[in-house]
Amino acid sequence: MSFKVLSAEIVHETNTFNIHPTTIQCFQDRYLLNGEQAISARGDQNTELAGLLDTGRDHDWQINHVISAAAGPGGVVTREAFDELTAPLISAAQGSWGGIFLMLHGAMVTDFCEDGEGEILGRLRAVVGPDVPIAVTLDPHANVTASMCELAQILVSYTTYPHVDFRATGRRCGELLQRTMLGDIKPKTLRAHRPMLEEANAGRTDLGPMIERHALARSYEARKGVYAISINGAFPCADIAEVGPTVLVTCDGDTVAHRSIAEALADDIWNRRCEAMNTYLTSAEAAKAANAWNGDAGPLVIADYADNPGSGAYGDATNLLAELLGAEVKNACFGALVDPKAAKSLNSYPLGAEVTLDIGGATAPQIGGKPLRVTGNVKWTGDGRVVGSGPMMGGLERSFGATAVLEVAGIEILIVSIAHQILDLKQFETFGINPAEKSIVALKSMQHFRAAFSPIAGRIIVCDSGALCTLDYASLGYKNVPRPIFPLD
Repeated sequence: MSFKVLSAEIVHETNTFNIHPTTIQCFQDRYLLNGEQAISARGDQNTELAGLLDTGRDHDWQINHVISAAAGPGGVVTREAFDELTAPLISAAQGSWGGIFLMLHGAMVTDFCEDGEGEILGRLRAVVGPDVPIAVTLDPHANVTASMCELAQILVSYTTYPHVDFRATGRRCGELLQRTMLGDIKPKTLRAHRPMLEEANAGRTDLGPMIERHALARSYEARKGVYAISINGAFPCADIAEVGPTVLVTCDGDTVAHRSIAEALADDIWNRRCEAMNTYLTSAEAAKAANAWNGDAGPLVIADYADNPGSGAYGDATNLLAELLGAEVKNACFGALVDPKAAKSLNSYPLGAEVTLDIGGATAPQIGGKPLRVTGNVKWTGDGRVVGSGPMMGGLERSFGATAVLEVAGIEILIVSIAHQILDLKQFETFGINPAEKSIVALKSMQHFRAAFSPIAGRIIVCDSGALCTLDYASLGYKNVPRPIFPLD
Protein backbone atom coordinates (compact mmCIF):
# COMPACT_ATOMS: atom_id res chain seq x y z
CA MET A 1 0.00 0.00 0.00
CA SER A 2 1.40 3.36 -1.08
CA PHE A 3 0.77 6.40 1.11
CA LYS A 4 0.74 10.11 0.30
CA VAL A 5 3.01 11.92 2.74
CA LEU A 6 3.26 15.68 3.19
CA SER A 7 6.58 16.96 4.54
CA ALA A 8 8.22 20.22 5.53
CA GLU A 9 11.35 21.45 7.33
CA ILE A 10 11.14 24.67 9.37
CA VAL A 11 14.00 25.02 11.84
CA HIS A 12 14.92 27.68 14.35
CA GLU A 13 16.52 27.69 17.80
CA THR A 14 15.50 30.96 19.44
CA ASN A 15 17.65 32.80 21.95
CA THR A 16 15.14 35.18 23.50
CA PHE A 17 17.96 37.30 24.96
CA ASN A 18 19.30 38.09 21.48
CA ILE A 19 18.15 41.60 20.58
CA HIS A 20 17.96 40.96 16.81
CA PRO A 21 14.65 39.54 15.54
CA THR A 22 14.81 36.61 13.13
CA THR A 23 13.35 37.76 9.82
CA ILE A 24 12.76 36.02 6.53
CA GLN A 25 16.17 37.36 5.42
CA CYS A 26 17.78 35.35 8.22
CA PHE A 27 16.28 32.19 6.73
CA GLN A 28 17.44 33.19 3.26
CA ASP A 29 20.95 33.67 4.68
CA ARG A 30 21.08 30.01 5.75
CA TYR A 31 18.62 28.24 3.47
CA LEU A 32 15.08 28.79 2.28
CA LEU A 33 14.25 26.26 -0.42
CA ASN A 34 11.13 24.99 -2.09
CA GLY A 35 10.59 21.25 -2.21
CA GLU A 36 12.48 20.53 -5.45
CA GLN A 37 15.39 22.75 -4.46
CA ALA A 38 15.58 21.14 -1.01
CA ILE A 39 15.63 17.60 -2.37
CA SER A 40 18.37 18.57 -4.82
CA ALA A 41 20.53 20.33 -2.20
CA ARG A 42 19.82 18.22 0.89
CA GLY A 43 18.21 15.00 -0.25
CA ASP A 44 21.33 12.81 -0.32
CA GLN A 45 23.36 14.23 2.56
CA ASN A 46 23.34 13.66 6.31
CA THR A 47 19.93 15.30 6.80
CA GLU A 48 16.55 14.25 8.14
CA LEU A 49 15.16 14.94 4.68
CA ALA A 50 17.48 12.31 3.23
CA GLY A 51 16.26 9.85 5.88
CA LEU A 52 12.66 10.64 4.97
CA LEU A 53 13.37 10.08 1.28
CA ASP A 54 15.12 6.78 2.09
CA THR A 55 12.03 5.59 3.93
CA GLY A 56 9.76 6.84 1.18
CA ARG A 57 11.66 4.82 -1.42
CA ASP A 58 11.52 1.73 0.77
CA HIS A 59 7.73 1.96 1.10
CA ASP A 60 6.82 3.56 -2.22
CA TRP A 61 5.46 6.75 -0.65
CA GLN A 62 4.25 9.66 -2.72
CA ILE A 63 6.07 12.50 -0.95
CA ASN A 64 5.19 16.15 -1.38
CA HIS A 65 7.99 18.08 0.30
CA VAL A 66 6.91 21.71 0.32
CA ILE A 67 9.69 23.68 2.05
CA SER A 68 13.05 23.45 3.77
CA ALA A 69 13.94 26.53 5.79
CA ALA A 70 16.42 27.23 8.57
CA ALA A 71 17.89 30.36 10.08
CA GLY A 72 20.88 30.59 12.32
CA PRO A 73 19.97 30.70 16.02
CA GLY A 74 18.98 34.21 17.00
CA GLY A 75 16.24 36.39 18.39
CA VAL A 76 12.51 35.75 18.25
CA VAL A 77 11.02 34.87 14.86
CA THR A 78 8.80 37.61 13.49
CA ARG A 79 5.16 36.91 12.74
CA GLU A 80 5.76 37.95 9.14
CA ALA A 81 8.52 35.35 8.73
CA PHE A 82 6.56 32.66 10.55
CA ASP A 83 3.47 33.18 8.43
CA GLU A 84 5.46 33.16 5.19
CA LEU A 85 7.25 29.93 6.11
CA THR A 86 4.15 28.06 7.25
CA ALA A 87 1.85 29.21 4.44
CA PRO A 88 2.94 26.61 1.83
CA LEU A 89 2.62 23.81 4.41
CA ILE A 90 -0.86 24.83 5.54
CA SER A 91 -1.98 25.31 1.94
CA ALA A 92 -0.74 21.88 0.90
CA ALA A 93 -2.35 20.29 3.96
CA GLN A 94 -5.77 21.01 2.45
CA GLY A 95 -5.41 17.81 0.41
CA SER A 96 -5.82 14.19 1.46
CA TRP A 97 -2.79 12.74 3.23
CA GLY A 98 -1.88 9.41 4.74
CA GLY A 99 0.58 11.12 7.05
CA ILE A 100 2.64 14.26 7.69
CA PHE A 101 6.38 14.38 8.40
CA LEU A 102 7.89 17.52 9.91
CA MET A 103 11.54 18.35 10.51
CA LEU A 104 11.59 20.90 13.35
CA HIS A 105 14.04 22.04 16.00
CA GLY A 106 11.82 22.23 19.06
CA ALA A 107 13.05 25.54 20.49
CA MET A 108 11.40 28.14 18.27
CA VAL A 109 9.92 31.24 19.94
CA THR A 110 8.07 33.87 17.92
CA ASP A 111 7.20 37.47 18.66
CA PHE A 112 3.60 36.42 19.23
CA CYS A 113 3.90 33.04 21.01
CA GLU A 114 6.41 31.09 23.08
CA ASP A 115 5.85 27.73 21.36
CA GLY A 116 6.61 28.05 17.66
CA GLU A 117 6.47 24.32 16.98
CA GLY A 118 3.20 24.01 18.87
CA GLU A 119 1.82 26.82 16.71
CA ILE A 120 2.85 25.02 13.51
CA LEU A 121 1.23 21.80 14.72
CA GLY A 122 -1.90 23.60 15.87
CA ARG A 123 -2.37 25.26 12.48
CA LEU A 124 -1.91 21.88 10.79
CA ARG A 125 -4.41 20.14 13.05
CA ALA A 126 -6.98 22.83 12.33
CA VAL A 127 -6.80 21.76 8.68
CA VAL A 128 -6.23 17.97 8.75
CA GLY A 129 -8.18 17.09 11.90
CA PRO A 130 -7.10 14.95 14.86
CA ASP A 131 -6.53 11.59 13.15
CA VAL A 132 -3.92 12.09 10.42
CA PRO A 133 -0.63 10.86 11.92
CA ILE A 134 2.04 13.51 12.31
CA ALA A 135 5.66 12.50 12.86
CA VAL A 136 8.26 15.06 13.96
CA THR A 137 12.03 14.96 14.18
CA LEU A 138 13.57 17.19 16.85
CA ASP A 139 16.93 18.47 17.96
CA PRO A 140 17.79 17.19 21.46
CA HIS A 141 18.15 20.83 22.51
CA ALA A 142 14.41 21.20 22.10
CA ASN A 143 12.26 22.69 24.83
CA VAL A 144 9.44 20.23 24.18
CA THR A 145 6.04 21.52 25.27
CA ALA A 146 2.99 19.59 26.39
CA SER A 147 1.14 20.98 23.39
CA MET A 148 3.65 19.50 20.95
CA CYS A 149 3.08 16.05 22.46
CA GLU A 150 -0.69 16.46 22.31
CA LEU A 151 -0.69 17.55 18.66
CA ALA A 152 1.80 15.06 17.16
CA GLN A 153 1.66 11.33 17.71
CA ILE A 154 5.35 10.70 17.00
CA LEU A 155 8.31 12.81 18.16
CA VAL A 156 11.86 11.54 17.69
CA SER A 157 15.03 13.46 18.63
CA TYR A 158 18.58 12.91 17.45
CA THR A 159 20.56 10.71 19.82
CA THR A 160 23.97 12.37 19.40
CA TYR A 161 25.64 15.64 20.40
CA PRO A 162 27.58 16.58 18.27
CA HIS A 163 24.59 15.77 16.05
CA VAL A 164 25.81 13.23 13.51
CA ASP A 165 22.66 11.07 13.18
CA PHE A 166 20.37 13.39 11.20
CA ARG A 167 19.70 10.93 8.39
CA ALA A 168 19.34 7.96 10.73
CA THR A 169 16.81 9.93 12.80
CA GLY A 170 14.81 10.74 9.68
CA ARG A 171 14.66 7.04 8.78
CA ARG A 172 13.78 6.02 12.32
CA CYS A 173 10.94 8.53 12.51
CA GLY A 174 9.76 7.65 9.02
CA GLU A 175 9.49 3.96 9.82
CA LEU A 176 7.23 4.77 12.78
CA LEU A 177 5.06 6.90 10.51
CA GLN A 178 4.80 3.98 8.07
CA ARG A 179 3.69 1.59 10.81
CA THR A 180 1.16 4.13 12.04
CA MET A 181 -0.31 4.71 8.58
CA LEU A 182 -0.63 0.94 8.13
CA GLY A 183 -2.50 0.71 11.43
CA ASP A 184 0.08 -1.63 12.99
CA ILE A 185 0.62 0.80 15.87
CA LYS A 186 -1.36 3.67 17.40
CA PRO A 187 1.33 5.76 19.06
CA LYS A 188 1.26 8.80 21.27
CA THR A 189 4.11 10.57 22.98
CA LEU A 190 4.45 10.88 26.75
CA ARG A 191 6.52 13.68 28.28
CA ALA A 192 8.47 13.94 31.54
CA HIS A 193 9.95 17.31 32.49
CA ARG A 194 12.10 18.69 35.30
CA PRO A 195 12.42 22.29 36.61
CA MET A 196 15.87 23.01 35.17
CA LEU A 197 17.15 25.33 32.49
CA GLU A 198 19.16 22.49 30.92
CA GLU A 199 20.83 19.16 31.56
CA ALA A 200 24.15 19.61 33.35
CA ASN A 201 26.30 18.91 30.28
CA ALA A 202 23.96 20.32 27.62
CA GLY A 203 23.26 16.78 26.47
CA ARG A 204 26.82 15.75 25.53
CA THR A 205 26.82 12.20 24.22
CA ASP A 206 30.54 11.73 23.62
CA LEU A 207 31.12 11.12 27.33
CA GLY A 208 29.34 11.37 30.66
CA PRO A 209 25.90 10.35 31.92
CA MET A 210 24.12 10.66 28.56
CA ILE A 211 25.96 7.57 27.33
CA GLU A 212 24.33 5.48 30.05
CA ARG A 213 20.94 7.13 29.59
CA HIS A 214 20.88 6.43 25.89
CA ALA A 215 21.95 2.82 26.48
CA LEU A 216 19.00 2.47 28.85
CA ALA A 217 16.69 4.15 26.35
CA ARG A 218 17.70 1.74 23.59
CA SER A 219 17.13 -1.24 25.90
CA TYR A 220 13.71 0.14 26.89
CA GLU A 221 12.81 0.45 23.22
CA ALA A 222 12.96 -3.35 23.01
CA ARG A 223 9.92 -3.53 25.28
CA LYS A 224 6.48 -4.17 23.83
CA GLY A 225 4.74 -0.96 22.82
CA VAL A 226 7.78 1.33 23.18
CA TYR A 227 8.87 2.75 19.82
CA ALA A 228 11.17 5.70 20.50
CA ILE A 229 12.67 7.34 23.57
CA SER A 230 14.04 10.84 23.14
CA ILE A 231 16.22 12.51 25.77
CA ASN A 232 16.33 16.28 25.37
CA GLY A 233 18.93 18.36 27.20
CA ALA A 234 16.92 21.53 26.46
CA PHE A 235 17.89 25.01 25.28
CA PRO A 236 18.43 27.30 28.28
CA CYS A 237 18.65 30.65 26.46
CA ALA A 238 14.88 30.83 26.14
CA ASP A 239 12.98 32.82 28.73
CA ILE A 240 9.73 30.87 28.36
CA ALA A 241 7.36 28.96 30.60
CA GLU A 242 8.11 25.47 29.24
CA VAL A 243 11.90 25.56 29.21
CA GLY A 244 14.00 22.63 30.33
CA PRO A 245 15.01 19.00 29.86
CA THR A 246 12.41 16.46 28.80
CA VAL A 247 12.21 12.75 28.19
CA LEU A 248 9.74 11.63 25.53
CA VAL A 249 8.40 8.11 25.10
CA THR A 250 6.58 7.43 21.84
CA CYS A 251 4.50 4.37 22.60
CA ASP A 252 1.14 2.65 22.76
CA GLY A 253 -0.41 0.21 25.20
CA ASP A 254 0.38 0.37 28.91
CA THR A 255 0.98 4.08 29.46
CA VAL A 256 1.57 3.65 33.19
CA ALA A 257 4.58 1.41 32.57
CA HIS A 258 5.82 3.57 29.73
CA ARG A 259 5.52 6.74 31.79
CA SER A 260 7.64 5.16 34.51
CA ILE A 261 10.47 4.86 31.97
CA ALA A 262 10.25 8.56 31.12
CA GLU A 263 10.11 9.58 34.77
CA ALA A 264 13.08 7.37 35.71
CA LEU A 265 15.28 8.94 33.04
CA ALA A 266 14.08 12.43 33.95
CA ASP A 267 14.85 11.70 37.61
CA ASP A 268 18.40 10.77 36.63
CA ILE A 269 18.82 14.09 34.83
CA TRP A 270 17.58 15.89 37.94
CA ASN A 271 19.61 13.85 40.43
CA ARG A 272 22.83 14.44 38.49
CA ARG A 273 22.16 18.09 37.77
CA CYS A 274 25.45 19.24 39.30
CA GLU A 275 27.72 16.75 37.49
CA ALA A 276 29.20 19.14 34.91
CA MET A 277 32.04 17.68 32.84
CA ASN A 278 33.35 20.85 31.19
CA THR A 279 35.75 23.11 33.07
CA TYR A 280 35.07 26.67 31.93
CA LEU A 281 38.12 28.90 31.84
CA THR A 282 38.05 32.67 31.74
CA SER A 283 39.45 34.33 28.63
CA ALA A 284 42.61 35.19 30.55
CA GLU A 285 43.03 31.61 31.77
CA ALA A 286 42.54 30.27 28.25
CA ALA A 287 45.17 32.68 26.90
CA LYS A 288 47.59 31.61 29.62
CA ALA A 289 47.09 27.97 28.64
CA ALA A 290 47.67 28.92 25.00
CA ASN A 291 50.90 30.70 25.87
CA ALA A 292 52.19 27.59 27.62
CA TRP A 293 51.25 25.19 24.80
CA ASN A 294 54.15 23.95 22.63
CA GLY A 295 51.95 22.36 19.96
CA ASP A 296 53.99 19.16 19.57
CA ALA A 297 50.95 16.94 20.16
CA GLY A 298 48.74 18.96 17.82
CA PRO A 299 46.91 22.24 18.23
CA LEU A 300 45.33 23.44 21.44
CA VAL A 301 41.70 23.99 20.51
CA ILE A 302 39.97 26.69 22.56
CA ALA A 303 36.19 26.78 22.28
CA ASP A 304 34.54 30.07 23.18
CA TYR A 305 31.38 28.54 24.62
CA ALA A 306 29.72 31.83 25.47
CA ASP A 307 29.97 33.45 22.03
CA ASN A 308 28.63 30.48 20.07
CA PRO A 309 26.39 31.60 17.19
CA GLY A 310 24.95 28.07 17.28
CA SER A 311 23.12 29.08 20.46
CA GLY A 312 22.17 32.56 19.33
CA ALA A 313 25.19 34.51 20.54
CA TYR A 314 26.27 37.42 18.36
CA GLY A 315 29.62 35.94 17.34
CA ASP A 316 31.40 39.31 17.61
CA ALA A 317 32.77 39.03 21.16
CA THR A 318 36.42 40.07 21.46
CA ASN A 319 37.30 39.13 25.05
CA LEU A 320 39.14 35.93 24.12
CA LEU A 321 40.86 37.44 21.08
CA ALA A 322 42.06 40.41 23.12
CA GLU A 323 43.60 38.09 25.71
CA LEU A 324 45.30 35.96 23.03
CA LEU A 325 46.79 39.06 21.43
CA GLY A 326 47.86 40.36 24.83
CA ALA A 327 49.58 37.04 25.57
CA GLU A 328 51.45 37.33 22.24
CA VAL A 329 50.26 33.91 21.09
CA LYS A 330 51.72 32.90 17.71
CA ASN A 331 50.86 30.43 14.94
CA ALA A 332 47.19 30.69 15.82
CA CYS A 333 43.84 31.11 14.15
CA PHE A 334 40.62 32.60 15.50
CA GLY A 335 37.12 32.45 14.09
CA ALA A 336 34.71 33.22 13.06
CA LEU A 337 34.42 36.83 14.19
CA VAL A 338 31.15 38.30 12.91
CA ASP A 339 31.72 41.84 11.67
CA PRO A 340 30.06 42.65 8.31
CA LYS A 341 31.46 46.21 8.29
CA ALA A 342 35.05 45.05 8.77
CA ALA A 343 34.65 42.19 6.28
CA LYS A 344 33.34 44.58 3.63
CA SER A 345 36.14 47.06 4.30
CA LEU A 346 38.85 44.41 4.09
CA ASN A 347 37.45 43.18 0.79
CA SER A 348 38.37 46.55 -0.73
CA TYR A 349 42.11 46.00 -0.08
CA PRO A 350 44.57 43.93 -2.13
CA LEU A 351 46.03 40.79 -0.61
CA GLY A 352 49.09 41.54 1.49
CA ALA A 353 47.98 45.07 2.32
CA GLU A 354 48.61 46.32 5.84
CA VAL A 355 45.38 47.61 7.33
CA THR A 356 44.45 49.25 10.65
CA LEU A 357 40.79 49.05 11.69
CA ASP A 358 38.37 48.19 14.48
CA ILE A 359 37.00 44.63 14.57
CA GLY A 360 34.24 43.00 16.63
CA GLY A 361 32.51 44.19 19.77
CA ALA A 362 29.71 46.02 17.99
CA THR A 363 26.63 44.43 19.56
CA ALA A 364 27.15 43.98 23.29
CA PRO A 365 30.59 45.28 24.28
CA GLN A 366 29.57 45.37 27.94
CA ILE A 367 29.50 41.55 28.04
CA GLY A 368 31.55 40.28 25.10
CA GLY A 369 34.28 42.89 24.89
CA LYS A 370 34.88 46.20 23.14
CA PRO A 371 35.88 46.64 19.49
CA LEU A 372 39.58 45.94 19.03
CA ARG A 373 41.82 48.35 17.16
CA VAL A 374 44.25 46.10 15.24
CA THR A 375 46.84 46.36 12.51
CA GLY A 376 47.38 43.35 10.28
CA ASN A 377 47.92 42.00 6.78
CA VAL A 378 45.09 40.91 4.51
CA LYS A 379 45.52 37.19 3.73
CA TRP A 380 42.22 36.30 2.00
CA THR A 381 39.12 38.11 0.73
CA GLY A 382 36.00 37.08 -1.13
CA ASP A 383 32.70 35.27 -0.83
CA GLY A 384 32.40 33.05 2.22
CA ARG A 385 30.81 30.03 0.55
CA VAL A 386 31.77 26.78 2.29
CA VAL A 387 31.01 23.17 1.37
CA GLY A 388 31.60 21.00 4.42
CA SER A 389 33.55 17.74 4.56
CA GLY A 390 33.11 16.65 8.17
CA PRO A 391 30.69 14.38 10.04
CA MET A 392 28.00 17.05 10.48
CA MET A 393 28.30 19.25 7.43
CA GLY A 394 29.76 16.95 4.78
CA GLY A 395 28.48 17.92 1.32
CA LEU A 396 26.28 20.72 2.66
CA GLU A 397 26.79 24.35 1.73
CA ARG A 398 26.73 27.42 3.94
CA SER A 399 27.83 30.97 3.37
CA PHE A 400 29.59 33.43 5.65
CA GLY A 401 28.79 36.24 3.20
CA ALA A 402 31.58 38.71 2.55
CA THR A 403 34.64 37.21 4.27
CA ALA A 404 38.23 38.14 4.98
CA VAL A 405 41.25 36.76 6.80
CA LEU A 406 43.42 39.30 8.61
CA GLU A 407 46.71 38.18 10.17
CA VAL A 408 47.43 40.17 13.31
CA ALA A 409 50.60 39.48 15.31
CA GLY A 410 50.71 35.80 14.42
CA ILE A 411 46.95 35.14 14.66
CA GLU A 412 44.93 34.58 11.48
CA ILE A 413 41.48 36.03 12.20
CA LEU A 414 38.54 34.85 10.11
CA ILE A 415 36.15 37.81 9.79
CA VAL A 416 32.69 37.13 8.34
CA SER A 417 29.34 38.77 7.63
CA ILE A 418 26.89 35.97 8.47
CA ALA A 419 27.06 34.15 11.80
CA HIS A 420 27.68 30.38 11.85
CA GLN A 421 29.27 28.36 14.58
CA ILE A 422 32.43 26.47 13.65
CA LEU A 423 31.74 22.78 13.18
CA ASP A 424 33.77 21.79 10.10
CA LEU A 425 37.46 22.12 9.20
CA LYS A 426 36.44 23.52 5.82
CA GLN A 427 35.15 26.63 7.60
CA PHE A 428 38.84 27.50 8.05
CA GLU A 429 40.50 25.61 5.21
CA THR A 430 38.36 27.23 2.48
CA PHE A 431 39.92 30.56 3.40
CA GLY A 432 43.54 29.47 3.43
CA ILE A 433 43.77 28.59 7.13
CA ASN A 434 44.96 25.09 7.98
CA PRO A 435 43.94 24.36 11.60
CA ALA A 436 45.95 21.13 11.73
CA GLU A 437 49.17 23.11 11.25
CA LYS A 438 48.40 25.70 13.93
CA SER A 439 49.56 25.64 17.53
CA ILE A 440 46.37 27.33 18.72
CA VAL A 441 42.89 27.09 17.20
CA ALA A 442 40.37 29.40 18.88
CA LEU A 443 36.80 28.99 17.65
CA LYS A 444 33.26 29.96 18.53
CA SER A 445 31.32 26.78 19.32
CA MET A 446 30.13 24.73 22.28
CA GLN A 447 30.25 21.08 21.34
CA HIS A 448 29.60 20.50 17.64
CA PHE A 449 33.17 21.43 16.73
CA ARG A 450 34.39 18.24 18.44
CA ALA A 451 33.12 16.01 15.63
CA ALA A 452 35.62 17.50 13.16
CA PHE A 453 38.30 19.04 15.40
CA SER A 454 38.88 16.31 17.99
CA PRO A 455 40.89 14.18 15.51
CA ILE A 456 43.43 16.99 14.97
CA ALA A 457 43.51 18.40 18.51
CA GLY A 458 46.34 17.87 20.93
CA ARG A 459 44.05 19.16 23.66
CA ILE A 460 40.66 20.87 23.91
CA ILE A 461 39.73 23.51 26.48
CA VAL A 462 36.50 25.46 26.90
CA CYS A 463 36.24 29.17 27.62
CA ASP A 464 33.36 31.22 29.00
CA SER A 465 34.21 34.64 27.62
CA GLY A 466 31.20 36.27 29.30
CA ALA A 467 29.28 36.76 26.03
CA LEU A 468 25.55 36.18 25.53
CA CYS A 469 25.61 32.39 26.05
CA THR A 470 27.55 32.59 29.29
CA LEU A 471 26.96 29.93 31.94
CA ASP A 472 26.29 32.75 34.38
CA TYR A 473 22.54 32.41 33.84
CA ALA A 474 21.66 34.77 36.70
CA SER A 475 23.18 37.63 34.70
CA LEU A 476 20.71 37.18 31.83
CA GLY A 477 17.62 38.48 33.65
CA TYR A 478 15.05 35.72 33.23
CA LYS A 479 11.47 36.94 33.71
CA ASN A 480 9.17 34.26 32.27
CA VAL A 481 10.59 30.92 33.38
CA PRO A 482 8.67 29.29 36.25
CA ARG A 483 10.28 29.65 39.65
CA PRO A 484 11.89 27.93 41.44
CA ILE A 485 14.12 26.54 38.71
CA PHE A 486 17.66 25.14 38.74
CA PRO A 487 20.24 26.67 38.71
CA LEU A 488 18.68 30.09 39.31
CA ASP A 489 17.17 29.01 42.65
